[in-house]
Amino acid sequence: MSIAMVILALTSPKFQHQGEIPELYTCEGDNISPPLSWRDLPDGTKSLVLIVEDPDAPDPKAPKMTWVHWVLYNLPVDSMGLSEAVSVEDLPEGTLQGVNSWKKTGYGGPCPPVGRHRYFHKLYALELRLPDLNQPSVKKLEKAMEGHVLAKTELIGTYQKRKKH
Repeated sequence: MSIAMVILALTSPKFQHQGEIPELYTCEGDNISPPLSWRDLPDGTKSLVLIVEDPDAPDPKAPKMTWVHWVLYNLPVDSMGLSEAVSVEDLPEGTLQGVNSWKKTGYGGPCPPVGRHRYFHKLYALELRLPDLNQPSVKKLEKAMEGHVLAKTELIGTYQKRKKH
């Protein structure tokens, strides 16, 4: 008897894992969120968390911090992804937002000051819906998630500025 392994997956039709994020989704383009889709949620999943971070800030040769680009939580399990340029009004019902490193909610695209940076799109399947954390920081959200993560996956994209500013 074989046991099927379910592996949470996160993909985008606009860039491959470890591939380059198109300029459209960056500060040099329209700075809109890329389309994302997920599948194979583990049994017992009650909500999803999406965190997009750049661990290479400010310089990949000497990283000093992780820059947070997007924080969403309590994404419903029946949502199978997010559309391109998703607005607050278009987020799946019940989805809540945390604050990014610009101290705002919403998506902020790649805008690396120097070099090619990696952007980790992290998706977590949780065994519960979190309470309203009042636009939490990533640290506060991660603390609330502790002990409740059923699965995690990552989609990593890269970006380097083309124009000199």
